[in-house]
Amino acid sequence: MQNSKQAFFATVAEKSDGASLRGNYSDISEDYVVQQNWDRYTSDEHALWRRLYQRQAELLPGRACDEFIESLNALNAADGIPRFDTTSEALFKATGWRIVAVPGLIPELVFFTHLANRRFPVTVWLRNPDEFDYIVEPDVFHDYFGHVPLLFNPVFADHIQEFGKGGLKAMQLGGLDQLARLYWYTIEFGLVQGKHGLRAYGAGILSSGGELRYCLEPSSSHHIALNVERCMRTLYKIDSYQETYFVIRNFKQLFGDTAPDFTPLYERLKQQQPLPANTLLTGETELVTP
Repeated sequence: MQNSKQAFFATVAEKSDGASLRGNYSDISEDYVVQQNWDRYTSDEHALWRRLYQRQAELLPGRACDEFIESLNALNAADGIPRFDTTSEALFKATGWRIVAVPGLIPELVFFTHLANRRFPVTVWLRNPDEFDYIVEPDVFHDYFGHVPLLFNPVFADHIQEFGKGGLKAMQLGGLDQLARLYWYTIEFGLVQGKHGLRAYGAGILSSGGELRYCLEPSSSHHIALNVERCMRTLYKIDSYQETYFVIRNFKQLFGDTAPDFTPLYERLKQQQPLPANTLLTGETELVTP
């Protein structure tokens, strides 16, 4: 799934009249949590979910990381839009996380606060049938199918919580643009070096029929090892497949590389020009794809 927001962390305040937001913001709590109202989903919406799920499930073998496939299979979410409360119970037992229903895009402060408290916001509405292959804003399929399974992995779950804490700090340091690039290239469009080659773990890839195929093609784009500072300098594509994919060795590396205090890093990055999305720097090595 590609996303046409100018930055990943779009806020409700940026939408002057709310017209482009798909959810209902009239009945929300202070933390933007709403009721899922599972009974309101129609048979057509459940059927569309099954079509989306089946397409992605058939593409996962040989393309998605093992941790994602194992957790997704355990969720038993193939037959229709899942109930958030049931998933939250299982998720809390596994890693102490819960998912919370939200109407759509939410402000950065609210988003990071949820993550810092081990709550993952999941949009309640589902795309229309004519958006089967492309959707502008994240819907329930992207959020649930793409993000929730890896929250069952203890290391990745801890990483997401620390990212939430880091986001709250970045808001005070003027580092949101840089942090958004890191989120985009890891949590949304990240690749990991698996036992049998590169595999996807980013939710934007895993929930996209096109990008899941494209990202592992040898000649598609650059595939380079993750360096956090380099990643934070790199602009990303919002309306096409990515031109660079950053690769981690494992989730422990991702957690370790993103754990340090980014304060001095933000200061250095403010003195540097961003890099175009298709940049390959001198000395960088293209990683071999399957």
